Amino acid sequence: MNSRYKSDRNFQILTHVILGIFSFLCLFPFVLMLISSFTSETSITIHGYSVFPKEWSLEAYRYILREGKQIFRAYLTTAGVTLAGTVIGLYMTMTIAYLLSRRDLPGRRFLNFFVVFTMLYNGGLVPTYIMYTNYFHIKNTYFALLIPTLMMNAFYIMITRSYISSSIPEELIEASRIDGASEIGTFARVVVPLSKPIVVTLVLFIGIAYWNDWLNGMYYLTEAKYFSIQNILNKMLNNVNFLATNSSVAQQAGNVSVPSITIRMAIAMVGILPIIIVYPFLQKYFVKGITLGAVKG
Repeated sequence: MNSRYKSDRNFQILTHVILGIFSFLCLFPFVLMLISSFTSETSITIHGYSVFPKEWSLEAYRYILREGKQIFRAYLTTAGVTLAGTVIGLYMTMTIAYLLSRRDLPGRRFLNFFVVFTMLYNGGLVPTYIMYTNYFHIKNTYFALLIPTLMMNAFYIMITRSYISSSIPEELIEASRIDGASEIGTFARVVVPLSKPIVVTLVLFIGIAYWNDWLNGMYYLTEAKYFSIQNILNKMLNNVNFLATNSSVAQQAGNVSVPSITIRMAIAMVGILPIIIVYPFLQKYFVKGITLGAVKG
């Protein structure tokens, strides 16, 4: 018995060491990126990336803060679009997934096929652009950041449908119907409260997709006042790259030395900081939801 206990204990220690190494390998790039954003351009150019830089500097963040008003506006835009898109996308995904999980739904096979078909084929960029600009008229509006991403993601629907089918007993839904609840009442009072892990998973998926989205802004926006934070940071990065490769223009602009390397790190940190702050609080439900949602298709 004692030998078995030692064997199990040694296995746990080994497992923790291996997981610790993997965790370190996952976190190290973020730590290096953060430190590099506070490192001087000269130090990185001469000595390379280092956890203990030779010279610290805030020049990259000073460069970003020069556009402080525009960045603040872009942050508010991104936060508003992310909140609205996440709420609406979550509602649409949950309702469609619940309907597809019902075995007595007429035309269920066809609807499932129709959803899966969209994972394999789409209309293409040019027809999509023409449709959104000529018929939806979203160009240079906040809807350009909201509507294209709001179209249903078949993968989200499939994992949600699988979660509902495998984790919520059919008997509970039948009991709710016997008690006189409508489909909407059953969905709101039985299905949603029991779907907390998959709801958190969808919030993370949809929220991160909106927060990191910059393609819609590139396609449909030309006025800077509608830009999201990702579009603003991408524009700043392009300006830095242009100044770094055109020294004469940089000298005329009064920037003899442009922190092109460190500012990339600073821009990345500004973009991902909210996600890093929120994710640890939702990680427990995220892992459970994605695991149970993939049990069966």
